Amino acid sequence: MNTFSVRILGDPVLRQQAKIIENIDGDLARLADAMIVAMHEAHGAGLAAPQVGVLKRMYTYDVGDGPHTLINPEIVESSGECIYSEGCLSLPGLAVDILRPEIVTVRGVDLDGNEVIFEGGDFMGRLIQHEIDHLDGVLLLDRLDPDERRAALKEFHRMAQAGGVHSTPSGVTDF
Repeated sequence: MNTFSVRILGDPVLRQQAKIIENIDGDLARLADAMIVAMHEAHGAGLAAPQVGVLKRMYTYDVGDGPHTLINPEIVESSGECIYSEGCLSLPGLAVDILRPEIVTVRGVDLDGNEVIFEGGDFMGRLIQHEIDHLDGVLLLDRLDPDERRAALKEFHRMAQAGGVHSTPSGVTDF
């Protein structure tokens, strides 16, 4: 099985849009398994394929009931609004308040090729939206206003210089 490291802010793959998955096969299942290992090793609840350098529209997640994979996810409905503190494996150690819809309904496909539709609120709703953002090349910093973004980047760079980030982003000053 391939092993992956989580890509950190500054890696250009994080800004690219992932491609629709046409075929679900053994290679995709092995990718999902490797992503789950990487997600657990990083102590994350969700991980999108671009975060390990693979531009495919899929993410893995584990919110306590075992690992799952969602392929070609799309949000088909959303309601409400809420602000919660949100972190990201690609921005280790950083947490920022993000405004998002409170409840979302997502549609995708599982590794067996079955259509999956479910609703997520609270933490699960945020996870769905966060991982789909990654599939679109969007980082949580993009959801901040310019002043908040500058402050978050300053804090991230401070942590990187203090050794709190495993891979220091080079040349990243703003988005």
